[in-house]
Amino acid sequence: MKEQRVVYWLLQGDPAIRYQVYRDILETEPQKLQVLRNEMVTKGWVKRLLDEQAEDDIWGGGLYSPKWISSTYTLLLLKRLSLPSDNSQARRGTVILLDRGLYKDGGINFSKTLTRSETCITGIVLSLLSYFKVKDERIKNLIDYLIAEQMHDGGWNCKKHKEAKHSSMHTTINVLEGLLEYKNVFDYKKEEVISMEKEAHEFLLQHRLYKSDKTGEVIDKKFTYLSFPPRWYYDILRVLEYFYFYDKDYDERMEDALQLLLKKKNKACKWPLQGRHSGKEFFKLEGNTRESKINTLRAIRVLKKYNISLN
Repeated sequence: MKEQRVVYWLLQGDPAIRYQVYRDILETEPQKLQVLRNEMVTKGWVKRLLDEQAEDDIWGGGLYSPKWISSTYTLLLLKRLSLPSDNSQARRGTVILLDRGLYKDGGINFSKTLTRSETCITGIVLSLLSYFKVKDERIKNLIDYLIAEQMHDGGWNCKKHKEAKHSSMHTTINVLEGLLEYKNVFDYKKEEVISMEKEAHEFLLQHRLYKSDKTGEVIDKKFTYLSFPPRWYYDILRVLEYFYFYDKDYDERMEDALQLLLKKKNKACKWPLQGRHSGKEFFKLEGNTRESKINTLRAIRVLKKYNISLN
């Protein structure tokens, strides 16, 4: 009964939430899902974000900044809200990221001062290009760049060029999300991509998703906060949600993060919005941070995936 009540509560939310509830929790037939998905383009959060696109197809006056209203982060939020991948506005905005961001080393560099690409941003842009199905031969350059940037421990770190010795959870999750979307559309070096994913999964799991592999201590307390949108930041719900969409089999090393996620719900089986990443926003998605519909949706589908009771 408690789960039924919380699902009913979720269905009172934004069209983007309703669509994902029907898709991921209620497992609704495709025809109804298409109607629900079309609805989000005409009302609610998705429409408001699409309406912010300027005549030059850019959001917020910039490609990567100002955070969080630039094209990169607006498109990333639209993707997380499940905007249809064939949306022409989003696709036009995404193509610009490749046109203006592709750098001579094969990655993405939006900076006027840096003389190399940025691995986190390359992963994000790959995710957007793949999700919105931009068919362009230049995307192969991004894959070659990410192959070259993978570190010995299986992950990635934006500071590799500064002789970083250990992968970054932040960088790794951004790259993994990009590779996951890439595989859905492209075949170039697909076997290498799959191999890289497995190595990166092992890196994350060795750290039980948020702990030191040497001491067992929490690496960064912010990893335990449930944020949305996560922007470029890593947290336990983001990585568990990634594994949900990857359809990753349960691994005992996920258990600490899954149990921590379960403990964060209140008696009504609702989850909070614990972390906001400071920066400009077109509008706030939710006002009630103690009971967040979007985080409740995300938590429930993860826990159901791994057969963890909500009671």
